[in-house]
Amino acid sequence: MHTQHTIPLPGRAPLTFGQTPLVMGILNVTPDSFSDGGQHNLVDSALAHARQMIAEGAAIIDVGGESTRPGSQPVGVQEELDRVMPVIDALIAAGIEVPLSIDTYKPLVADQAIQAGASIINDVHGLQGAPEMAEVAALHQVPVIAMHWQKDRDHRTPLLDDMVRYFQASVALAERAGLGRDRLILDPGFGFGKSLAENYQVLQQLAGIGQAISRHACPILVGTSRKSMIGKLLDNQPAERLAGTIATTIIGYINGGHVFRVHDVKANRDALRVAQATLYGLPEDR
Repeated sequence: MHTQHTIPLPGRAPLTFGQTPLVMGILNVTPDSFSDGGQHNLVDSALAHARQMIAEGAAIIDVGGESTRPGSQPVGVQEELDRVMPVIDALIAAGIEVPLSIDTYKPLVADQAIQAGASIINDVHGLQGAPEMAEVAALHQVPVIAMHWQKDRDHRTPLLDDMVRYFQASVALAERAGLGRDRLILDPGFGFGKSLAENYQVLQQLAGIGQAISRHACPILVGTSRKSMIGKLLDNQPAERLAGTIATTIIGYINGGHVFRVHDVKANRDALRVAQATLYGLPEDR
């Protein structure tokens, strides 16, 4: 049911994707993120939150210094560096063992973060926002999470057809720069340029997205945590969306998702363990 993948990481053990779901903990070091803005933008609080998420089962920590919520203001390169670099430096100095990803679409921020110890680039523009991003990833041979965010897409074209073409372009950019598709993770971009109905259509048809791009399907990241696709359906606020998030996480896992980017690590990790045991049997120590 789940495709198997091994993605190398520089200087550490590779990431293995398959039946066992991986949880990515969100560490927003921003004052204005839609759900947790201002909560972890000081180094000490960011480090404490990262440690908590790892203790709860996070396999990756995703550090972001710019909000991409609707209506947010763009952040300059230096301001973003000033936000993320002290946190990455502190995480590395503290001996955090799980890989760090840098959530940015700016090549210079990605380059500096990788040099400081981050192992993954999480690019909301899928390598298509800045041509240098693929070159940075190839230079360091780090994997890229390529998200779908097609702001100017033709809504008369079926969304999944557009997504396949978009991701094929991301793969081509990576390969031209010297980064193999075995280092790509695809993120359907829930909440980005999609209607409420389209978000649930993508969740339902998740397994076909990576497979349609090539014979060698890429791992799929599901990032629905506390998003408006839940709030608009349930008419609630971000802090009230845990149950809805868990539902989308489990549906995403059943439909072939590999890694789950969430705010609430323990609750989602527990739910995923139950889903995994149901699909594949109990772990050997039970």
